[in-house]
Order: sequence, then structure tokens, then C-alpha cells
Amino acid sequence: MACSHGKDILVGAIDVASDAVETAEEVAAVVADEVAKHVPKERIQLCTNCGMAPMRRELAYAKLKALVEGAALARQRHA
Repeated sequence: MACSHGKDILVGAIDVASDAVETAEEVAAVVADEVAKHVPKERIQLCTNCGMAPMRRELAYAKLKALVEGAALARQRHA
């Protein structure tokens, strides 16, 4: 994995093919486990791995909440 200078990298940390809601720890681990080894931390943006349109609304909100909490945790750990 290589990072072009000046480019942000979107990393799918939420699996939309599963009804399991990720924890903030699991989301933050995506950065720690692989991405931060190859991409400058200021260039990493966490996101879902695809669209959430067919998902039940309450499940989508729970997954997005986990994404926000996990991104905040990753920022604390890697800032």
C-alpha cells in the first residue's frame, strides 16, 4: 500500500454486509493494525466499506455511531 503525496485515504472500518455493530475498539483497531503502518495518520479517514441504503435505519445509525466513536478513539491514540 503506497500513499501519494497530498492524498487522503478512506478506510472502510464498518462492514455494511453484516448486521453486527462494530465497537469503537474494533473501528480504531483498523487504523492501528494496518493502515497507520503505510499511510501518514493525518491522511487517514475512516468510513463504511460501501453504501448503507438497504440497511435498517436503526442499524445504520448504530454503525455510524460506532464509526464516530472509533474515529475519536483512533485520533486519541495516534494523534
